[in-house]
This record gives sequence, structure tokens and C-alpha cells, in this order.
Amino acid sequence: MVRKRPLIAVALSLYPGLGHAYLRRWLRALLWFGLVLSALAFVAPEAALDGSMGVLDGVLLIFEELTAAEQFALVSIFGFSMLDAYVLAEHTDRQSDEGAPTCPHCGQELDEDLDFCHWCTSRLDEPVDEETV
Repeated sequence: MVRKRPLIAVALSLYPGLGHAYLRRWLRALLWFGLVLSALAFVAPEAALDGSMGVLDGVLLIFEELTAAEQFALVSIFGFSMLDAYVLAEHTDRQSDEGAPTCPHCGQELDEDLDFCHWCTSRLDEPVDEETV
């Protein structure tokens, strides 16, 4: 069975930090995002960062001006971010399959801190009506 959560996390991690934000790992998202920004600040040419050109032109200029080692370092950051998001999502999915509470109305995984299901918005203290399920 293909799980959507790890694939979505990897797809969003094409920009480091977004996949981790999707997984609600805020500190990791900020760290990955900050790592990319700091790496770009060290290796990007000044003309690409001054804001006088469009975003696409700036990105193209950055990759034209970088050495092979600098390009490899940036691509490695992106790749490790995607790998980290995938492993984290897989680990989270495996843990959630091992007895996590589920909604009696829709069957989705619940957040233990809430009094309602954030998927179907039904209150958790209400009795389950078998005819509506």
C-alpha cells in the first residue's frame, strides 16, 4: 500500500522546510529553511541577492555562477531535507498505526488534545450512531 503522507512530505521538501512544516515539525522546518538561506547567503553572487532582477533570473544567475562543489552542497541540502522528511513521515505513520486513537465517526487518526475530530468535526463525547457511519 502506498502511503500518501510520506510522498506529500517529500514533494513539499523540494524546498527544504515545507515538508517538515506539513508534518508539523516546526523546529525542523525552521532549521532546514534557515540552512538553505544561510547557504545561499554564503555562496550566492551579490547581483542575485540585491533584488534588481526577477526571482527566476536570480536563481539562474546563482546556478551559473556557482562552482561544482557549491552546486553539490546546495543540492545535497535539498536531498537530505527530502530524505529526512520521508523518514520522519514513515516513522510517524508507523507509530500512528500502532494503537493511536481514531475517531468513532470517520475512523481517522485523532489529535489527543482536541475534544472533536479535526477531520469530520464531530464531538468525541457524543455517542456513535451506527446508521450514519
